[in-house]
Amino acid sequence: MKSILAAISFCFIVFQLQAQKAFHVFPKDHPTIKGSKLGDGSLKNPWDLQTALNQKSEVVNGGDTIWLHGGIYSGRFTSKLQSTIPNKNIIVTSYKGEWAIINGNVPGPNVATLSVVGRNVTYRDFEISPINLKVRDEKVAGFRPFGGVSHNSGKNCKFINLIIHGNNGLGFGSWNKTGGTMISNCIVYDNGYVGKSIKGLGEGFYVQNDSDTEIRVLKNNIIFNNYYKGIEVWSANKKANREYVKNITLDNNVIFNSGLVSGRTVDNIIVATNDRNGINIAKNITVTSNILYHNTNYLQNEVNGDAPSLTIGYYKNAPVENIFIKNNLILGRNNPFRLLHLKSAEISNNIVYGGYIHMLSITANRLKPESLDSNTYFTKNGTPFMIDKKKYQFDNWRFTFKQDLNSQQKSIKQFDLPSVLDISKNDYKDHNYRVVLFSKNENDIIVDFSNYDIAENSNYVIRDVENLDVELKTGTVKNDSKIVFPMKLERNESKSLNNFGVYIIEFKPQLLIEEKEGFFKRLFKWLF
Repeated sequence: MKSILAAISFCFIVFQLQAQKAFHVFPKDHPTIKGSKLGDGSLKNPWDLQTALNQKSEVVNGGDTIWLHGGIYSGRFTSKLQSTIPNKNIIVTSYKGEWAIINGNVPGPNVATLSVVGRNVTYRDFEISPINLKVRDEKVAGFRPFGGVSHNSGKNCKFINLIIHGNNGLGFGSWNKTGGTMISNCIVYDNGYVGKSIKGLGEGFYVQNDSDTEIRVLKNNIIFNNYYKGIEVWSANKKANREYVKNITLDNNVIFNSGLVSGRTVDNIIVATNDRNGINIAKNITVTSNILYHNTNYLQNEVNGDAPSLTIGYYKNAPVENIFIKNNLILGRNNPFRLLHLKSAEISNNIVYGGYIHMLSITANRLKPESLDSNTYFTKNGTPFMIDKKKYQFDNWRFTFKQDLNSQQKSIKQFDLPSVLDISKNDYKDHNYRVVLFSKNENDIIVDFSNYDIAENSNYVIRDVENLDVELKTGTVKNDSKIVFPMKLERNESKSLNNFGVYIIEFKPQLLIEEKEGFFKRLFKWLF
């Protein structure tokens, strides 16, 4: 009997191993183990990166993992991987305890460091950034353009915990034939360059979707200091013949100081199209619980200079339809929140700081009553709404257009926020949290983690997202679970002011010293 059961157990284990295979990738120039197109994906005979990304589903399929071992992978790569197994993605990720960096600062035909044309693949936990990039100006000899990720085709992919920065172009292009894609917990910054006639080119994200049934989701990302806008839900095509900017969700992202590195402040988010045919209209867009910030001196009630954080609509023939804008923090200076060409919306429970809220009269007259409701506006002027070029007092705005009847307008002198704006657990990395803080007076902030099940005596490391390579602070969790975060940091002129900070804190619980039975011992102990 025992032999039969042992045989069954053995077959089960073999089936599991066959069902979920692991493959290994090393850089071609690795000092000890070199990846090769002649490899078989084993640890002893690994693939190079492009060979791994070329594999057909007969070799690598859903549930399998492609491990990227630590090192620098130089090149412009295209992933053709695709899973044919329902609800099981192929996983491409750095090997445990190691870190892979993909360097696109080399000659190549691709516009991006990593181009993706496959489907049902999860890319996670690696970095896309150039090595030894010196020229960021298109006018300077030696300039080489290339972006981070270009997801060209293939549905239901996931991009998780990627760090994409410093590329001479767009950080992440998520194009219209890629419905169902989720991009989560990525850090995307300092992408773009100075153009020949334009101060800054290169967004953090450029997002489209043509699917009627599959939602595109960007959530929990940190996006900052790119040369152009933070997120563009957008199409520049003036002569579209179909819809492909729809069914997109932006949730719980932190986006700040877009354009600052190129010497100007531009939209942290824009939702619109430039279609003159009135066919490709941005619609069914959800913008919820995002934190949008531009450098602003709140102690001096600063609002000077154009610093938009959220713009909806662009061209009159393509007014945005069915957009939900809720629970966002929209901080800018002049024109922080612009409602231009817009047909239908629900805009509620947002906090806005700035000079004027700018709106076109065609939109103000088109929106249904109470499309705007329960918002709070901190503005410098007693006439906070600018409709075309006409200024409206808040009550006049409310009763003339039947909007914001339950909202309130306050002087920017009254502006303040809770010191802890957000604590978000990283669902894909154990004991890892994003913390967003605000201090009008730039004072250090005490953060209480008692509701997050952090064990006493756990060690922690805090990193400022604007200086990820440096451990800003280390320590041990006390019995009250409170940790002090420093706000006054040394940052250069293209970084955020000390009234605002985004941090990553990682906890390392003390392991109990006890013998734990391994999987095979637990499985077979009854056989002996």
